[in-house]
Order: sequence, then C-alpha cells, then structure tokens
Amino acid sequence: MTEPTLKEMDPEVYGAIQAELKREQQSLVMIASENYASRAVIEAQANVMTNKYAEGYPGARYYGGCEFVDKVERLARSRANRLFDSEHANVQPHSGSQANMAVYLSFIEAGDTIMGMDLSHGGHLTHGSPVSFSGKLYKPVFYGLNPETGRIDYDQVRHVARKSRPKMIIAGASAYPRRIDFSLFKEIAREVDAYFMVDMAHIAGLVATRLHPSPVGQADFITSTTHKTLRGPRGGLILCSEENGAKLDKSVFPGTQGGPLMHIVAAKAVAFEEALRPDFAAYQKQVLLNAHVLAEELMGHGYNLVSGGTDNHLILIDLTEKRITGLQAEQALGAAGIVANKNAVPFDKKGPKITSGLRLGTPALTTRGIKEKEIRQIAGLINQILSAPESEVFSERVGGMVSEICEAFPIYPYLGAPD
Repeated sequence: MTEPTLKEMDPEVYGAIQAELKREQQSLVMIASENYASRAVIEAQANVMTNKYAEGYPGARYYGGCEFVDKVERLARSRANRLFDSEHANVQPHSGSQANMAVYLSFIEAGDTIMGMDLSHGGHLTHGSPVSFSGKLYKPVFYGLNPETGRIDYDQVRHVARKSRPKMIIAGASAYPRRIDFSLFKEIAREVDAYFMVDMAHIAGLVATRLHPSPVGQADFITSTTHKTLRGPRGGLILCSEENGAKLDKSVFPGTQGGPLMHIVAAKAVAFEEALRPDFAAYQKQVLLNAHVLAEELMGHGYNLVSGGTDNHLILIDLTEKRITGLQAEQALGAAGIVANKNAVPFDKKGPKITSGLRLGTPALTTRGIKEKEIRQIAGLINQILSAPESEVFSERVGGMVSEICEAFPIYPYLGAPD
C-alpha cells in the first residue's frame, strides 16, 4: 500500500508550508537572526534519523542500533572542532537557549550571581532577563553600553564585576553591531574569579571565517546556535576545553534534555562541512560588506545608528528622532515586503512590544546573492517607507520594486513556485 503524500494526507499543513515558501521567495528578509539553509542542510533534516532514539553519546548509547547516528554525530563534533579550532564540541542542544542552560547548570549553582549585557542594550533573554530561566534561577546583574559611544562600556563591566563578584560573566549579544573584546572580558573574569562564557550565536559564521576575533582560547565555554550567520539548521552548539567536556556533556544529557534530534545533528554536520569551504569565507566577507554599505546609506539618509555604524552583520537604527516606533517601522516595511524586527535601543523609553528601534541584518540577503548595488537600492526603499509609513502609494511602489529584486535573486528555485 502506497502511503499518502503530505499534500494528500494533510492539505492544511501542506498549504501552510507552501505559503511560507512563497513568503520567503517573495520578500526581502532582513531579520539579523534569520537566514536560508542550503539545499543539502534541508535535505539532511528531512531524513529517517528522525526515527532513532540515541540517548547518550557515540559509543555509549542507551539504545541499540545507533551505529549510523554515531557516525553523523562524530562527524558533526569533529567538524565543529576543526571549524572553530576547539577541543570539545557538544552538538546535541536543541537550541541556543538550551546550550546556555546546560553551561549554567554544569558549573554554577542556583542562586549564584551571573553577569550579562542588559537586554535593552542588545543582550539576550538567557543572559539574566527576569522573564527567562536565567533570571529566575540565578541572581542577574548587568552591564550596558556607553550612552555617548553606543559601545560596550568595559569600565562599567569591570566595576559591576568587582562589586557583584559574579560566578559567571557572559559576553555576546542579539543586537550589538560592534566587535566584542573577548580578551578584556577574560581579564575581568579572571580578576574576580568568575567563569567566562561567550554566546556567539549571532556572529558564529564570522568567527568561523576569522572575520571576528574568536572566543576560543579566551572563554571557558562558548555557546552558539547553528543557524543565523552559520547558515545551518535551527539548533545549538557548545564548545569547551577537553577538561570541562565530560561534565558539560552530562549537563546536556541527562541534565537538560533526553534523546537528541539525530536528523538535526546530521544537518549540523553538513552545515559545518559547508562552513569549512572557501566559498563560505567569501560569503561572510560579503555579509560584512553589505552591512557596512547598508549602514553608510541609511546614515546618509539621516538615520541615527546605535554606535554610529557596524562591524558585523547587523545594524540597529534608533528611530527616536524620526517620531516613528519600532513597531510601526516593522509593520510598514512588512507591508511592502521587507521583513525586519522592532528592537529596543539603549535607554529606550518604550516597552518591548513597541520599542524605539529597528534591527536590520544582511545574512539572508547575501545568501540570495545580493551585493552592494542592490543594498543601496534597498536602503533607499527602506527610507521611502519609513519617511511615510502610512502611505499606501509608497507601500505599493516599494512592494513592486521588492518583487523585482526577489525575482532577480531567487531562492530555492528547485522547489518551483508554490501551489
């Protein structure tokens, strides 16, 4: 008996997937944390390893029949270590948040003090936000940006560390457009006898290609997602020394999760292999160039960027002087086919559901093959929309131009047009 296809068995889910394909093909995705996975990565995710329980680690599973999933996990771990020049890699975390949780639970106790970047200054929920497990299980203290420069205030980092004596200091961000000085963070952490963790989720692709200084050799623990700039499947990754590896592994399994998603681990292995190739380095260089051009163009249109520019794949626009909220900007751009996200800016007076900022990134645009010429055009389209966010005429005109760019730089052409 032939099994029904997804389209035949569940037309509602099939229809939603087709609609998502169409949305991705026909819009310009500028969310800094999103990207387009390759055909090989997507194929690796959709495989029969989803059927296999593999609690434990290669060579030490709690189930039989793991010889082939052992192979892909060993490949993923060895490739991750080659990519980042690290000693030990755990590729099982289902997400970056779970990777962070595993590190915390491995080496510090509930109630201990952790220190991370303030969420409103560009940090992440899992770095101590009170709405996250990290802020509920631990005592969070925060550092932020210098109000004059829009950059990390390392003097404040040292002051807060000396005052609060945290057990763990966290570097890394979700909306910080500048390079992070990991060596200085390490110095401060050693001064107060704290562990040092780097969450490089956003910049992993840049670190992998040495376009951002590496935290390997500086941090005790390094966590990351495997999507974003790394352009792999959605999932997590932890790097550490061989000395800390056994304890860290126990915190992932059985400490925080059960059976790993072996089809996703297979896709991680593919993504790491892709990232080891020379064309991936060329891609990351273009990501940086596109972000720099986008920043220069928008500043030329009179927009205020947090820190005055960018060193990485994203920019953060402070819209306070434009008298438009981040939410309004996100919605207006979305109506014209440009997908971005509202984001708090340092010292933001509006809440997280409204915000005074807009975050833009170039990884997904660059994956499409878009370069400087088109980035300049896109910056002009953004300016048109934000200058008159309620104009239906502008929205329709910009939407037409967005469609032309998308058609000139297609994604997933092998999937064809959605039904």
